[in-house]
Amino acid sequence: MLDVKNSIKLYRNEKAVQPTALTIGNFDGVHIGHQHLLEHLVKQAYARHLIPSVLTFTPHPREFFALRGQRQELIPTRISTLRDKVMALNCHGIEAVYLQTFNQAMAQMSAQDFIQKVLLEQLQVRYLYVGEDFQFGHRRSGNIELLKEAAQQHHFTVEIMQDVLDNHQIRYSSTELRQALAFGQIEKANSFLGRRYSISGHVIHGKKLGRTIGIPTLNIPVMPRCALRSGIYVVSVRGLSEHALPAVASLGVRPTVELHGEVLLEVHILNHSVSAYGRMVTIDFHHYIRDEEKFPDLTTMMSAIQKDIAIAQHYFDDHGL
Repeated sequence: MLDVKNSIKLYRNEKAVQPTALTIGNFDGVHIGHQHLLEHLVKQAYARHLIPSVLTFTPHPREFFALRGQRQELIPTRISTLRDKVMALNCHGIEAVYLQTFNQAMAQMSAQDFIQKVLLEQLQVRYLYVGEDFQFGHRRSGNIELLKEAAQQHHFTVEIMQDVLDNHQIRYSSTELRQALAFGQIEKANSFLGRRYSISGHVIHGKKLGRTIGIPTLNIPVMPRCALRSGIYVVSVRGLSEHALPAVASLGVRPTVELHGEVLLEVHILNHSVSAYGRMVTIDFHHYIRDEEKFPDLTTMMSAIQKDIAIAQHYFDDHGL
């Protein structure tokens, strides 16, 4: 068990210590649709004196089956890190996250065994809240009707959540959110999230190139298969001072200076110098500026960076933090 900030507990393949009010899903991004579900779950948990809990899987089941079938192109991109997901769940009242390994045994588990071994024996479910299209068990053989039959037999409650639609009657979904991020549509993504899209991580040492050219950066590693389009963004930084700091960021592989660079988030704080190595920071994304480019030389690259900085400064002059 991992205790995150003493307010939410993350359990890896462990049993629940108290009866739970549970929902099940990947919850990548914790968008507005997720938030409606979580709000209802938490209310029911408190009314029933249960622990509001989430069951999620690692790896994502779609990733497991894609790798098993040697179809890596089918692996979904990742909206958030596990830490960011857990903290977002905590912000919406969840007290326990059960992280279950999705392996061959889980993939082959029958729907009946999933109910008995996972929901009842492992997680002590007393209240279950899932979407109307929820399926589970080997070859997705379990459905809502089977859950309702089990609930009557084992004396727990199942309730079904209806889809949550936006103003354009589009269902809030992680798929829609991934698409917005893939196109750099930050404002659209933020509207799906009800908050700014963010990436958090520890600041690591880089090659110090930014410092040598007078544009120091914070270097933050990102999760594999990050859903966000590589490019230059107007951002702000939380975790280094009492208030968020305005900044500009580059997400990508640094093609001008690296031949085979790994994806990295480089953040230049505007008009501010701070020592941040080893610190945990959160980068909030406000606006997309342009795609990452490979420049012919450092001089051309520095000129483009100065233009990006000017755009970010104008953005904050107009919009504030």
